[in-house]
Amino acid sequence: MDFWIPDDAISPQQRHGELSALTLPTSVEDGSKAHRAGAVSTGRAHAKAILLGEHAVVYGTPALALPIPQLTATASAAWSGHAAESPGDLTFTMTGSASRAVTAQAFDGLRRLTAAFKAHLGVTGGPHLDVSLDGAIPPGRGLGSSAANARAIILALAGLFGRKLAEDEVFDLVQEAENLTHGRASGVDAMAVGATAPLLFQAGRAQTLDIGCDGLFVIADSGTAGSTKEAIDLLRAGFRATPGTEKRFMHRASRLVDDAKASLAEGEPEEFGACLTEYHDLLRGAGLSTGPIDALVDAALQAGSLGAKITGGGLGGCVLAMSRPERAGEVARRLRAAGAVQTWAVPLRRPTHER
Repeated sequence: MDFWIPDDAISPQQRHGELSALTLPTSVEDGSKAHRAGAVSTGRAHAKAILLGEHAVVYGTPALALPIPQLTATASAAWSGHAAESPGDLTFTMTGSASRAVTAQAFDGLRRLTAAFKAHLGVTGGPHLDVSLDGAIPPGRGLGSSAANARAIILALAGLFGRKLAEDEVFDLVQEAENLTHGRASGVDAMAVGATAPLLFQAGRAQTLDIGCDGLFVIADSGTAGSTKEAIDLLRAGFRATPGTEKRFMHRASRLVDDAKASLAEGEPEEFGACLTEYHDLLRGAGLSTGPIDALVDAALQAGSLGAKITGGGLGGCVLAMSRPERAGEVARRLRAAGAVQTWAVPLRRPTHER
């Protein structure tokens, strides 16, 4: 896969695994020794939001993504106090507000992820594993919870096994997990949950965005989970039903992403905001929005946002609104009044050397 990410998009901690560990084993055979020493390893990742480019990015068009460092997933991995009864034997706990259904689904995914991780390292067997996940990223909201959870767990396992994974190895493992979860995944989530700056993503490649203005994004949780798979199926059905629809959708999506990228670089927040709202219209026209989501978009615009749209797969999830910093409080208040169950503010800042 053609993969590249610039050095300034990843911190040294992330490039070397963003993990911490005690008495790390250098092989599976060393696991029992590490267990007796009480080894534990942690890994972390964060949420993301798609600024523009949802769905079209799967077809190779560009997308703009925003890291959300306020929302994190933290995983820990340790050797258990008893021997494994089967090659994939492990115990999993998930803290936070996760439901039983979400925890069961995560456990199933963890088994496959652990198997893929061991296969990548070329190891078999090993002691029983205890893995825990503490996630503040609500699932089904288009915030990259599944990718962040996978990344955090991979980094925790890497520390426990005493391995330093290159960033492209982490990406490939997270992407494998994403494909199992969502079907054909573009890769933007797998990359954005480890990025430290807004990025442009296209066909497995990423670069940091040029930003010539300050601003603030207010992200509002509608309280209703979306469904990426349902949204993808709905979009494809529309493409098949009307010849030419797919080409028009991709052309408009690509143009809006290009215009938005240029607006950010040139320091034109009003033009960027207009691109957000127009992209929402594109997704709404394809049937990927809902009444409650549209109500949140309207509330954000009425509160003075420069632009607003649904973010993520669609059919629920979150709304993203760009605001001038002095208007952000009012935008958040109006969003909550319109039905948002919670909001987060994510700053958009020019690079320090440009100030």
